[in-house]
Amino acid sequence: MSSSEPVRVRRVYDPPEDGDGTRVLVDRLWPRGVSKERAAIDVWLKDITPSDELRSWYHQDRSGARYDTFVERYRTELDDPARTEAVERLVGLVREGGPVTLITAVKDVADSHVPVLVDHLKHVMKRT
Repeated sequence: MSSSEPVRVRRVYDPPEDGDGTRVLVDRLWPRGVSKERAAIDVWLKDITPSDELRSWYHQDRSGARYDTFVERYRTELDDPARTEAVERLVGLVREGGPVTLITAVKDVADSHVPVLVDHLKHVMKRT
C-alpha cells in the first residue's frame, strides 16, 4: 500500500514515521524485544488476529501450501460476531480521517494474516 492510502502496513521493528497516523498492533502476542515506547502503538487489537488454533495450524507447515486455506478460514473468523467489535473499531479509526498504520512483527508480511485483514477492511468499508 502506498503512503497516500488510509491504511498502511509496517513492521514493528521499523522506526515510527510522522505519516503513520494511528499505529495499530494487529498481532496476538507482543513483539519480542520491542519496548512499548519504541513500538509507539496507539491501539492493540488482539481480537482481530487469527485464533490460536488457526495460527498454530498454519505455522505447522512452513512450505506455504496451506496459505489459501488459511485465508479462507481467517476470513470466516473475521466475520464471526466475536471479532465484529474489533473490526468495527478499526473501521472507525480509518473513517476518523486516518491514516492508520497496521503494525506487525511477522517477517513475511505478504504471507501473513495482514493482507487478508486489509482486504477484509476494504470490503467492510464498501458495504457500510
